[in-house]
Amino acid sequence: MNFSQVSEKIDSSGALDFGRIFNASFELFKKVWVQGFITLLLTFVVIIPFYLVAYIPMVAVGMTDPYYFESEELPASMILFFIVYYPIMLIGVTMFTTCLTAAFLRICRRVDSDEIGKDDYFFYFKKPYLSKAFTLALIITGLSILGMLACGIGLIYLVVPMSLLSAFFAFDEELTSGEITKASFALGNKNWLIIFGLIFVSSLVAQLGILLCFIGFLFTAMFTRIPIYFIYKDSIGFSSETEF
Repeated sequence: MNFSQVSEKIDSSGALDFGRIFNASFELFKKVWVQGFITLLLTFVVIIPFYLVAYIPMVAVGMTDPYYFESEELPASMILFFIVYYPIMLIGVTMFTTCLTAAFLRICRRVDSDEIGKDDYFFYFKKPYLSKAFTLALIITGLSILGMLACGIGLIYLVVPMSLLSAFFAFDEELTSGEITKASFALGNKNWLIIFGLIFVSSLVAQLGILLCFIGFLFTAMFTRIPIYFIYKDSIGFSSETEF
């Protein structure tokens, strides 16, 4: 669908049913919890190198200067490094996380539709998708900074439209990054309270995994993504078959 068609779908969509979406998400979670666990592990594998790079300069300085860690002030070179590297790390982590989340949502659609296919976790790690994901990462980073500048209150509002970006990225290949952002805000603004409630409650449910010696959280964390799939499905729907 093009942007006009997506906009029409959003405008004509009815109110979301909190209970139906939550119950459907729980039922689907019982079928895709393994895929969610694998997606989370892959996310760790992909983003850990970004964090390791951040520690390399500190280790190098500590080896050359044994008294480095006793100093209360960071060297100017180290401060400059973090100023330059932190935005790069944030954008990189956001880009790859968006691709893996989109792949998980694609798997959710396949399982929900009882379609036969493979679980391609790196489906969106291709040139056309990566370039779009990079632009989305820039947008998300910019929005996050604006939200933090608004004393953090802005982030509470932005959590709804930003959570929808991965769904439009996964299921609307014709949309540009800018159009994905506009569609996410349009759908988010129309159903903000219900979507926020679903995100909040599903996050609480995902936290229950911590009770199982913390490691259980690795199996429940991706539950927070499943309501996003049903929010998109109930509001936009699927007009064409997806190649699974």
